[in-house]
Amino acid sequence: METQQLNNGLKMPSLGLGVWQSDNGEETINAIHWALEAGYRHIDTARIYKNEEAVGKALATASSVPRDRVWLTTKIWNDDIRQGRTTAALEESLGRLKTDYVDLLLLHWPVDGSTRAWQELERALSAGKVRSIGLSNFMADDLEEILQAGDVVPAVNQIEYHPYLVQSEAIAVCDEHDIVITAWSPLMQGKFLEEPTFAEIGEEYGKTAAQVVLRWCLQNDVIAIPKSVHKKRIVENGELFDFELSEEDMQRIDQLERGHRFGPDPHNFDF
Repeated sequence: METQQLNNGLKMPSLGLGVWQSDNGEETINAIHWALEAGYRHIDTARIYKNEEAVGKALATASSVPRDRVWLTTKIWNDDIRQGRTTAALEESLGRLKTDYVDLLLLHWPVDGSTRAWQELERALSAGKVRSIGLSNFMADDLEEILQAGDVVPAVNQIEYHPYLVQSEAIAVCDEHDIVITAWSPLMQGKFLEEPTFAEIGEEYGKTAAQVVLRWCLQNDVIAIPKSVHKKRIVENGELFDFELSEEDMQRIDQLERGHRFGPDPHNFDF
């Protein structure tokens, strides 16, 4: 498994399993076990996904992979940020996850109270409750507010990122401060299947369209966390490290950028 070195010196696996919309039971537990068996060492969840208990159970029952070999990310939800209960929300997540620390804790969206919440994340970092702290869905202007308010530079910014949405402005600010990008919905919420370019390129390498998109992310130094609850797809999505896209094919995919979001706009959301 390839890794990316964060600005705090830790190495974060370049591929993870996302569990958004996975249930809080066997569906999530099985998906995580299959992913760990396939070589994944990175699981991404959040309080709002309502499956942290299943994630914790999956990690506790993964007998072949100890907890300290798995990178675990969770997030502080918007209401907790607004209400000034980031520290309490973290303790609740740790309880549900049945762990005494997470490897990465993110503020989920840029809402009122984010700068205060960031200072709470810094305290959690000092207390050893988290190994890294970062952001999710923070665009350039929101990110600058965090940089000015805190003492710790975010290690990661998790944003919607895929061939139709590269978000160059946000990435430029992150690059300036050595903040690693993680892509949510890297497979365009399934819409990658409607773009023939990926399958055409895949034929050249004997790879699926999904593998081509995820490999494109990795070669752009972006961590990818595709979501699936199907064993075959989880295994296939993990088979990214035995090929490399040519510069010509990378540029061909780059040209698909159209500023199209499949998820909410961080500058205009109501939750």
